[in-house]
Amino acid sequence: MAALDATRDIIHFSHANGFPAGSYRKLLGDLARDFEVGFIETIGHDPRYPVTDGWPHLIEQLIDTLETRYDRPVIGVGHSLGGFLTFLTAVQRPDLFKAVILLDSPILGRLKSAGLALGKRFGFMERITPAGVCRTRRAEWASVEEAHDYFRAKPLFRHFDADCLRDYVEHGTVPTAQGVRLKFDPGIEYWIYCHLPHTYPRYRHQLKVPAAFMGGRHSHLVHALDIANMQRHHGIRCTRVDGSHLFPMEYPELTAATIRRLLAEMLAPAAGARAGSVG
Repeated sequence: MAALDATRDIIHFSHANGFPAGSYRKLLGDLARDFEVGFIETIGHDPRYPVTDGWPHLIEQLIDTLETRYDRPVIGVGHSLGGFLTFLTAVQRPDLFKAVILLDSPILGRLKSAGLALGKRFGFMERITPAGVCRTRRAEWASVEEAHDYFRAKPLFRHFDADCLRDYVEHGTVPTAQGVRLKFDPGIEYWIYCHLPHTYPRYRHQLKVPAAFMGGRHSHLVHALDIANMQRHHGIRCTRVDGSHLFPMEYPELTAATIRRLLAEMLAPAAGARAGSVG
């Protein structure tokens, strides 16, 4: 890795499940104008850090990456899977972080955490998470253009910024003898969903670094109880922006601008209380 600019803060970005870091090229390129930016391209794919219940090895991988790649604490920014992983790592190793920002990764309260625990115990995680979809997810196409047309027609990608859809197809696939296939293995995506952590309530009041949450106004994952839980029990500053759960790819410029604003508020010398109201 090239030498880091000592005058600029470092953002380490962690991606959502199924969306390799290259899918966020437009967002990360915007942030790179002001920050040093790094990431793990495909979380969960290094056999040294397998996916198991509660993701302890994924946390270990993030810790090892931060310790070996950077020379100072970073700003951890994570989307969905990446946000949950960043939160859990920051609780365990606050010395590695200057601040954290969670993008549509609502830290769950007791009720939702108990629901996940029951889902794992009684085998219905496929019904309460997207895990079931991963079993039948199409993973191969004859060309990048065919893959692009396929995803463009899917409701999940309907509101993607045009550049972000192109980035997802180009950076989210790899060439094969028959065409292209998904870079992110659907089998690993499945296991990540099935092993979602359910122990968040035990970390109440343990987060020791400035933290903010940014949720999509139309996200199906974020509810008022989640916002109240994060503010009350974790001291997380919360705001909402336009878009769905995938707002970083729907509104990359807005996401980057909001990250800058949240960091200015959190890291200002007189920032005041860490928890804020929803915007």
